[in-house]
Amino acid sequence: MPLTTQLVAIAFALFVFSLVFEMVRRRHLRERYAIVWLAAALALLILAAWTQLLSALSNAVGIATPANAFFVVAFAFLLLLVLHFSMVVSRLSDETRVLAQRLALLEEQVRTTKNFSPPEQPTETAPGNGVRSDTERSRRVRAGTST
Repeated sequence: MPLTTQLVAIAFALFVFSLVFEMVRRRHLRERYAIVWLAAALALLILAAWTQLLSALSNAVGIATPANAFFVVAFAFLLLLVLHFSMVVSRLSDETRVLAQRLALLEEQVRTTKNFSPPEQPTETAPGNGVRSDTERSRRVRAGTST
């Protein structure tokens, strides 16, 4: 691989490393996903720095130029990352649907409970004040006028 291509590949891998670290530091990327990105960047850095390994890999696969093998490996990592994140998005979509269904059931239960009114209590005759219900008596007790 030509020296300029090798330097660009190393610079790119280091850029990905620094970008991932900065995103984790600013809490834009969770650590569990950062590990996947860091592993991909590390693999690309190793292949870019160790040209003999990259040449052996390109010869084994049948790619004429080691630089092309580097981009094939980078593309393979990106495909794996997309597959991984598609799996995560699918799982989160299913969990969101289940949570929305549970929330709807709970809201219906609360609505039903609010609309349910217990049967009226029989009224009592309070001496000197006429007829009062239990609810009126409890309101007056809370208000401080319990006569």
